[in-house]
Amino acid sequence: MKFFSLFFFTLVATLSALAKSSDKPNIILIFTDDQGYQDLGCFGSTTIKTPHLDRMAEEGLMLTSFYAQPVCGVSRAALMTGSYPIRVAEPNNIKQLHTVPHPEEITIAETLQEAGYETALIGKWHLAGNPKKTDNSYDSELMPNAQGFDYFYGTPRFNGFTVYVEDTPVRSRLYRNEEVVVEAVQNWDHITQDYTREAIQWIEQNKDQPFFLYLAHNLPHVPVGASEAFKGKSEYGPYGDTIEEIDWSSGQILAKLKELNLDEDTLVVFTSDNGPWIEPTRFANGTGSDKPFIPLDHSGSALPLRGWKMSTWDGGSRVPFIARWPGKIPAGAKSDQLLATLDLFPTFAAIGGAKLPDRTLDGHDATDFLFGETESSPREDYFYYSGCLLTGVRSGDWKLVVPRPSNPSGTGWWGRMIEAVPEVQLFDLTHDLAEANNVASVYPEIVASLIKRIEWARDELGDLDQTGAGARFFDKGVRRLQSPIKSE
Repeated sequence: MKFFSLFFFTLVATLSALAKSSDKPNIILIFTDDQGYQDLGCFGSTTIKTPHLDRMAEEGLMLTSFYAQPVCGVSRAALMTGSYPIRVAEPNNIKQLHTVPHPEEITIAETLQEAGYETALIGKWHLAGNPKKTDNSYDSELMPNAQGFDYFYGTPRFNGFTVYVEDTPVRSRLYRNEEVVVEAVQNWDHITQDYTREAIQWIEQNKDQPFFLYLAHNLPHVPVGASEAFKGKSEYGPYGDTIEEIDWSSGQILAKLKELNLDEDTLVVFTSDNGPWIEPTRFANGTGSDKPFIPLDHSGSALPLRGWKMSTWDGGSRVPFIARWPGKIPAGAKSDQLLATLDLFPTFAAIGGAKLPDRTLDGHDATDFLFGETESSPREDYFYYSGCLLTGVRSGDWKLVVPRPSNPSGTGWWGRMIEAVPEVQLFDLTHDLAEANNVASVYPEIVASLIKRIEWARDELGDLDQTGAGARFFDKGVRRLQSPIKSE
């Protein structure tokens, strides 16, 4: 009888495991804030130690031409909607510098939720605009629980904009769903530990059903922070301490998946929202104050790329990317094919058996590419936008940059990071990652071809001075810019 009971228990457990493995897979997206292209060991850092993410890369796929958007809120809008932010509808048709998706926009979380997934955002949201001046609250229609997330633990927007919290009166709230659990975060030393604990508890609670976990770290955006176990340990300095703790956190997530026998049922993706915020003086482009702003040991590195957060060079939007799914994604794979956060929405939907919304998306289903079933990415080009300003396009190995003034009117606070480009420039990114050698005069036919793509983007998506035919609007009225273009 004991033998039969043991046999029956083992059979039930085995059948349960098989049922789970054949069901919808889990999806975890680990999203960092302002992490540079080079800020992982597997992407070239020699002073920041990231053994867990390096091992994740060895067991999965690294993409070296993966693009986000150059600024925090804009990047998250592209991720959540699968659309270029200039296409995304916003309340009252006001194009915010940090995009605020209209409540009628459909997010990746809503799509997976409808397909039977439990969904959670642990970390930074930054898609609800600014807090109300009356009580420091946010419009509930714009918060995560109204945008497809069953569970939310985190902050509505960024940490701050100074090196140290005490340098500004700005403080961030911390929410659990719609409840404020911390009115004003006073330092960020324990936020990574906090989020990791929440993530692991949530995974344990939802291990028997398909889940989508969006772990959006507030760090390494300034003010950086690290717990006692990591503070002062990195050769790189405070920024390195922060990244090394995020690496530890990623290792904890992967270890928990193995412990719960979910390893082969879970896609894990690691990437960043944009390049590093490198601004040693307040106005690095020569205007304004030269007082110290962000010390270099509080900023990451985009090398060997040119540029940084808010700039329109590759260092602003080209970010590290790792994807791991044992048995699905070939181990040790590496590709320089083009892909973007825009593509995660349709890819996750395809993996989860979810139906895409009935509207135009700019993302592509990249499952065959990620699984190694094809060497070619479905993405043919990527358009560079700074807010609503169209600055260039990449297609294959070529990048075209169109002329612009320095600090363009209409780009708001981060326009100071945008240098002038007096003429059309063309770069071969295969041999010129630093975008240093303009070869436009050598390849006029490529310039002409890419100019046609620029013209398509202006007509379909729009530009600073032009509303695109494909831009979405759910409210009456015309498009307006939060930071208007100044008349000459």
